[in-house]
Amino acid sequence: MTTLPFLTAADRMAALPIVRAHLARGGLLAYPTETVYGLGSRARDADVTALAALKGRRPGRPFLLLVSSRRMAEEHGLLFSAAATALAEACWPGPLTLILPGGGKLPATLCGAEGGFAVRWTSHRGMSELIRELGEPLTSTSANRTGGPTAPGVGAIHDLFATAVAAGTLVILDGGVLGNVPPSTIVDCTGPVPRIVRAGAVPRAELQARVGRMAP
Repeated sequence: MTTLPFLTAADRMAALPIVRAHLARGGLLAYPTETVYGLGSRARDADVTALAALKGRRPGRPFLLLVSSRRMAEEHGLLFSAAATALAEACWPGPLTLILPGGGKLPATLCGAEGGFAVRWTSHRGMSELIRELGEPLTSTSANRTGGPTAPGVGAIHDLFATAVAAGTLVILDGGVLGNVPPSTIVDCTGPVPRIVRAGAVPRAELQARVGRMAP
């Protein structure tokens, strides 16, 4: 089965064992988030390489990670500065991605040029529950070919990745058609002062209102 309904609690419960087995075989996943549809894998070197090939992404551009709690991020070696802690407490779960140092338990292929790992506690209820049950983060990148528009729903994902879907390499979680929501805001917290790397769903003014002087 290459497409699984993922709208209700019953859907998510039925999908879990299928997704778990698929990922254990090194399979890839397309799934809804609080922003756009994403593509992902387990945080393993071989799986990340397969995801990059599917997307058509050149080497050296790492993917971010979705977690189901701050504790999960810390269990994988990620370190929270005072600013990162303030931002996470104010905006997680939600569409704010933090680039954090550490990550000793994560593959180096996920480490960016600034020396950190991009991570977000997703506020999509179904995905947060799924990741919690899996017990480990999922990699995440927008569901598109590099440079192309993001797929708004399952039909477009099928069209973009027809070969992988037909081969069973890519399983799709059908969360319905998503709205035109900006991607997550990305804040680099690896240095002494946080800085916005990508403007997105959480505007700078909102970050400043929530965390004051700790904001980028």
